[in-house]
Amino acid sequence: MMQGDSKIYFIMGVSGCGKSTIGNLLSDELKIPFYDGDDYHPEANVKKMASGQPLTDDDRMDWLLSLNKIALNQREKGAIIGCSALKESYRKILGNNLENDVSWIYLSGSFDEVMSRLNQRKGHFMPAALLKSQFETLEIPGNAIRVSINQSAGQIVKRILELLESQ
Repeated sequence: MMQGDSKIYFIMGVSGCGKSTIGNLLSDELKIPFYDGDDYHPEANVKKMASGQPLTDDDRMDWLLSLNKIALNQREKGAIIGCSALKESYRKILGNNLENDVSWIYLSGSFDEVMSRLNQRKGHFMPAALLKSQFETLEIPGNAIRVSINQSAGQIVKRILELLESQ
């Protein structure tokens, strides 16, 4: 993967797996912007999650479409977008009209690994109690670069770059 290649990278996984941390570090390495999907949730979604209620497919639709629009607008320059992208149907919406310009990076961890991270996280709207519903919803992608979160952020980014290079 050359730095000049225009690519959209979706960093996906359950809440607390490290999408924002890894997205920002990868953005620095690849010299393309990072967009945190959480910043694009409508206020109603944030309130719903903050109250401990999981989002429905309908709740997610406008959010997924807005992230796809960002991806399409950044297609020439490239971008990294952090988004849970838990279901294959969501990934279809996110990658709509991007053809071969999209790559999926799945940050993989066990329920216990992610829960211990969430319990240490402060000031995020997503309560740890919703993690179970995210794991129940998760459809593990077959077409993604899969990287274990059971290592340092630096090691995760290094591994992602190695795997992108070998594609």
